[in-house]
Amino acid sequence: MTTIPLEVGNLDGLIYFFAVIMFGPALLFAIIGLLIRKKNPKAAKVFYILAGVYLLVSLGVCGGLMSGY
Repeated sequence: MTTIPLEVGNLDGLIYFFAVIMFGPALLFAIIGLLIRKKNPKAAKVFYILAGVYLLVSLGVCGGLMSGY
């Protein structure tokens, strides 16, 4: 009986998926902040903070998953 080694195919889609999860919402919050900056500067500042916090947390969680921990 021969053993068949398990091969992993192309994982580019998984990398793109994690990249979109990491940067997508943060980029969206930053764009919303830029769009409402003139009308409501306080709300724009909140969106900038949300973008920064989301980016920090997502890079920690998704970066940990991608590095193999």
